[in-house]
This record gives sequence, structure tokens and C-alpha cells, in this order.
Amino acid sequence: MPQASPWIALEAGADAEASARALADVHERYFADAPVDAGALRSVISASWRRCARAGVTPRDHDVQVLDDGELRERRAASGLEPAVTALRELLGSSGGLLIVTDAEGHLLWVEGDRQARAQGAVVALVPGALWREDAAGTNAMGTSLAVTHPVQVFAAEHVRSAVHGWTCSAAPLRRPDGGEVLGCVDLTGPARTVHPHSLGLVTTAARAVELLLPNQFEHVAATVALRALGTDRAVLQAGVRRLELSPRHSEIAVLLALHPDGLSAEELALELFGEDGKPVSVRAELSRLRRMLGPVLDAQPYRLTVPLRTDFAAVGEHVDAGRAAAALEAYPGALLPSSAAPGIVEHRRGLDAAVRLAVIASADDALLRRWVESPAGRHDLPGLELLLRRRPRDPSLVPLGRRAARLRAGH
Repeated sequence: MPQASPWIALEAGADAEASARALADVHERYFADAPVDAGALRSVISASWRRCARAGVTPRDHDVQVLDDGELRERRAASGLEPAVTALRELLGSSGGLLIVTDAEGHLLWVEGDRQARAQGAVVALVPGALWREDAAGTNAMGTSLAVTHPVQVFAAEHVRSAVHGWTCSAAPLRRPDGGEVLGCVDLTGPARTVHPHSLGLVTTAARAVELLLPNQFEHVAATVALRALGTDRAVLQAGVRRLELSPRHSEIAVLLALHPDGLSAEELALELFGEDGKPVSVRAELSRLRRMLGPVLDAQPYRLTVPLRTDFAAVGEHVDAGRAAAALEAYPGALLPSSAAPGIVEHRRGLDAAVRLAVIASADDALLRRWVESPAGRHDLPGLELLLRRRPRDPSLVPLGRRAARLRAGH
């Protein structure tokens, strides 16, 4: 009997065990290049299997890429989906199995369920940060719904990877309320025996219900965006209530674009990031990933930030230029992206560090100089330490600083 919908795996009341056995036989024959009866697979599944084959995904694949904790935090913040997660918990949290929310690339951002369900899911890499896009994890409801931008259910051996044949999943895309752009998807996943068309209807309805909670473009949140990059290697962009922590590489790009408000070409950015050996193609790939997070906030040709930007490092520079040494030091928690080796960052970091130091020394304020040499940026400033010790040779509170100066002279 033909399915009521090509997007549903089984009709209500169908024999799930018999269907799973039949699909396992089709799967085995298909991936052994043996003949398969026309109509043995739904068209959405056969099309997905062809895409997976072109991508090189096989039934024996086990490894799934997983983001580290920092990258996961960045993608969660960049997705704009967090406002919808609470509502999805309320709508779907009692459905059993796993509730999963992905970003537009198929990374699992949130994976929720009871302890047993999460432990079972972890065996097949249904964990936060895992990449379940079709070309990485084979046919699955999340990856396939993102590929075809439509709700879909995937059951048992409809999955390409054999490790996932014990599962069924139903997913629906989550779209931005303004232009319909797909931001990710919501998914219900459980043991194959729990397959039911109701699951697909449930996630589809939930997805439509929460889309009005999703934000429009990043720059619509606030007229001005703040960038903080002092004393950390992971810069933070803040626009209103939205906060986005960037990876170290994206932090370097954001700072360089802030330093060049008129924009930089890919070739110029490659030079600023990597020096003479920089390749524009590598820069373009990073910029493409960053633009998916920021939307039109990041423009191209040349690459530039399109919204007014306040930066903590510019604020320090303004205090220095105005002769406000104390305010400059107060606003200077540490060096600009301290671990970055990008030539453009290193040059500005050294210049800003020297400017703050000179402003403090020129102030002839011993208390301010002490604050400088005790700060993260100035603790290795041996000339500054020696100047303070010469100014206050009999101050017993400076004895620990005298010992530090001795260690620095000895190269420790």
C-alpha cells in the first residue's frame, strides 16, 4: 500500500519489526551493488543514499566529527536558536527518547533526554557538538531534513550507517521568521521500535510554533556592536542581549576588521593573519564560516563590518591619547589576543602595550606604576619594576616586587 506521505517512514499500525527486516535486506543489497526492486525505498531515502554515496559515506563508517567545548559554545551563541530551546523542551520534552536541536550545518547543539536515553545516544555519537550533516553522518532525519529543507522521518535501515539501524528519528527545519532562511532543525530520536507518524507531525508543529521566537539578523538586535578582545584569545561580540564568543581565528579576523573599518581584501587579510606565506583561499574559507554566524554584519569586497563597532582596545587608546593614564590602565585587563601570532595583531598589541606603559610612566604616579607592574600586562616589565624600586627604595611593601625583579634579571 502506498504511503500517505513520502516523508513518513511507516503508517500507524504497521509492523515495525517486519519493516525493519525488509529494509535491512534492501540496505544490504543496495550497498553490495545488487539489484533492488523499484519502490523498495521511499524516494527521499533513495535520493539521500545517492548523495551519501557521492560524498563517500559507507555503512561501515563509525567516526563522527565532534566540536570541542569552545567551538560548541560559539556555535550555540551564533545559532540564534537558544530562545527556542526552552519552548521546545516544554512542547517535546515529555515525548521520550532524545530531543535534539542542530544548527544549519548539522552540528548537534543541544541533546536532551533522561540519563539512559543520553547514554544510549552517546554510543552512536548523538552528543552535543557532533556533526550529523548527510555528507558526514549519512542519511538521518536531521541531516536529510536540512538537505531537502523539509520535515522527514528516517527509520531503522533507512540510515546509511549500520550503527544507527536501531534508531528512528523525525526532524523538521527551523527557519528564520523574516526570510525563511534555515537556522537548524529540531529532532526527536528514539529506538526503532518506537517509530510512529505522530512523531513527525509533532516536531513539525513544534518547529512552526517556536519560529516566531527566533531572532532576525544579528545587527537588528542593537544599533552598535561591542567587541572585547583584551586579555583573552577568544574575543566576544555583544549586540544587545546577544553574546557571541569567537574562536581564536575568528577573533583575529574580527579585530583586524575593527582596526581597518574601510575594509580589507582577502589578500590583505591573508597578509595580516599569516604574513608573506598567507593564502587568500584559507582566509575566504574562514570568512565564509564567520559570515554564516554574523549574517550581513560582515560584508565582502572588501571584507568589513557593517555596523558601528565599539572595541575595548580602541577605548584604551582613546584614554592614552587624552592623557588619562589611570583610566587607560583601568580599561586594560591584558594584552590584545595575547597568544595570537598574526602579524597584524602582534603589531597592534605591542603598540597598545607600549602606549599604556609610557602613559603610566609619564604620569610620575608611583601608585599607578605599581598597579601597572602588578597587572597581567606589566608583570614582566623589568625596567618598570626597577623604576618603581628606585623611586621607593625603603617601601617594605615592595619587597615581593624586588624579588620578582631579581628573578627577571636572572632570566627566570
